[in-house]
Amino acid sequence: MQPKLTAKALCGDQEVGKVSKVIVDPLSHEVSHVVVREMGAQGIDRQIPIGQVQQVVSEEEVILRCSPEEFVQFPAIERDQYVTIHDVEIAHLEDHLHVEPGEVLVPLPRLEQGVPRRTFFNNMTHAIGALIALPLAYPVLKFLMKPMYRPFDNAWFSVGNVKKIKKENIGFQFKFRRGFKEAFMPEQQIEKNIWIVKATPEVQKAVYGGKDSKFFDNKGELLHVNKANSPYIGFSGKCPHLGCGYKWRRTKSNPDGVFLCPCHLSLYDEAGKVLSGPAPRGLDVLPLKVDAAGEIQIVDIEYKAGVKDQVRLL
Repeated sequence: MQPKLTAKALCGDQEVGKVSKVIVDPLSHEVSHVVVREMGAQGIDRQIPIGQVQQVVSEEEVILRCSPEEFVQFPAIERDQYVTIHDVEIAHLEDHLHVEPGEVLVPLPRLEQGVPRRTFFNNMTHAIGALIALPLAYPVLKFLMKPMYRPFDNAWFSVGNVKKIKKENIGFQFKFRRGFKEAFMPEQQIEKNIWIVKATPEVQKAVYGGKDSKFFDNKGELLHVNKANSPYIGFSGKCPHLGCGYKWRRTKSNPDGVFLCPCHLSLYDEAGKVLSGPAPRGLDVLPLKVDAAGEIQIVDIEYKAGVKDQVRLL
């Protein structure tokens, strides 16, 4: 049973406030905290961990484990660190949450924390306007930035050794550096990353469908073939939604872990398949080879974000 967002909150026999909001873990879809507004006109919204809820007597009454004196020691909620479920789309959340309508909060993605919500959305509006204007400036920019327009870089980069990967079907991150030249600026070194999974046959089949995966250069010539039975699979370090970096995270429902993008909460399994979130496609698989000594090499291909099909950019 889950409380209504108007339920009384009691410490023992004493009413200390009312439940005004609930906070939900976006991965497990479970309530992680209740927010209780203190009694009185100037009541503070205090954030109470769900572990401090002793009993949900009914939808109208919640008993906390703490005393009234301990209750006022709980921190006030930092509202700008959360968004409502109207601001962030979380697939199937309504299947797990049964509170009455009201403010249901989820933690603000980390890359957006510290930015006021109004400022964030204003900046997003300006960015969209700039993207709309970009096609008009494209011919001029192309002329000025002609040095950037060159064939794809199909060089192989060494990223590490497979001996570092101890378990199967677990995402392991390798970092590497590569040169990057922007317009007329001197070439600089940038740090990038790739995620590699030591895959079981089941995961290999989920990725490749039992067929070798071929990669071609910009002239249509064969660049490399990832064998369908290769135990090591490399994924680009950029989320296919908007190009953010993602992480491997363990959750209650996925104790071994899943790939999680903190920007907009896209989730992917160990085969790179989308589990939930706004991502339009699965994680991008890269050309990868492993030599006899276990050294890993990859071609650092980048694909266009935000579209269903893979469109190579680099």
